[in-house]
Amino acid sequence: MDYKFATKAIHAGQQPDPSTGAIMTPIYQTSTYKQSAPGVHLGYEYSRGSNPTRRALEDCLAALEGGKYGLAFASGMAAIDTVLRLLKPGDEVVAGEDLYGGSYRLFTKVYENYGIRFVFVNLADLTQVETAITEKTRMLWVETPTNPTLKIADIAALSALVEEHNIIHVVDNTFASPYLQNPLELGADIVMHSATKYLNGHSDVVMGALILNTPELYKQLRFYYNTCGATPGPQDAFLCLRGLKTLHLRMKAHCENGTLVANYLKTHPKIEKVYWPGFLDHPGHEIAKKQMRGFGGMVSIVLKNADLKETFRIASRFKVFAVADSLGGVESLVNHPATMSHGSMSIAEREKVGVLENMLRLSVGIEDPADLINDLETALAESAV
Repeated sequence: MDYKFATKAIHAGQQPDPSTGAIMTPIYQTSTYKQSAPGVHLGYEYSRGSNPTRRALEDCLAALEGGKYGLAFASGMAAIDTVLRLLKPGDEVVAGEDLYGGSYRLFTKVYENYGIRFVFVNLADLTQVETAITEKTRMLWVETPTNPTLKIADIAALSALVEEHNIIHVVDNTFASPYLQNPLELGADIVMHSATKYLNGHSDVVMGALILNTPELYKQLRFYYNTCGATPGPQDAFLCLRGLKTLHLRMKAHCENGTLVANYLKTHPKIEKVYWPGFLDHPGHEIAKKQMRGFGGMVSIVLKNADLKETFRIASRFKVFAVADSLGGVESLVNHPATMSHGSMSIAEREKVGVLENMLRLSVGIEDPADLINDLETALAESAV
């Protein structure tokens, strides 16, 4: 039966434990498994390659993204690294120019050293993308909405564009989560998540995930997954699986609070610009409305006439929002992209894509919205801007 999202989040990939009847998937805290004879086993040999707790998580993630296969990793960066292992020297990757700083660092500081070329373009401009594609292009890396400027890329249009070129289309779906957006249904080949963020949702796990439909790609990725060993332990898999059970409820609250916060900030006299795809005047609003089921809880702001010192001072005034890396937890966080999530980029690289020193990125949590608005009002009122 094709269950709805909320039912899948709670039940997909999971059955009561056959030996005890336990409703919750047990934490199989084991490194190895008894074999009745060499090679004769119950589907598990060694926990680097597979673990029942992790398998339940992977099956649930696949169901939520509308995919056939899921792979869980020890971090989002481990998941990205595994995808890049599909490439070889001389290959080229077309990627968004304003992607997450950690992805940019891995691309340019690690994989460029192995002879792989990365071309960064504005993915909202299909002409730029088409121009960047050459006979050496093997992968299109898409992040939508982007971190932190929340640009929107048309996943379906990009899928159609690269289909005839035999290019692997990867979408980082971290900011949207499968509750708001399903890239596989729009033609993507692989969906990547930093499961640390909305999927787990409680800021107590670091994990990554890949979801896909193609057996050949899955076979390749699973080989690297097992061989290179960047797989998570069963405790983390259990916590993420538990977090998924409330993903639909949390995302509704994130979207509701994000809408209130974005609209409050848009008219604030001390805010120069607000990035949020729910605004009618956002350049990607119509595409976001078409491919997403909501506009999410991520909001970025540019402070009016604030230098770096004043930006730091404002960030330190928050009481409910905590200054911290990461996003997507139940609690509200404020991040300074120029020195935190995108600190590995040069000033010129950051400014080119709009990551300014007076920008703050807000991960709007699920607290009472009145408290969030009051916190923003107080922090901005006490500033000297």
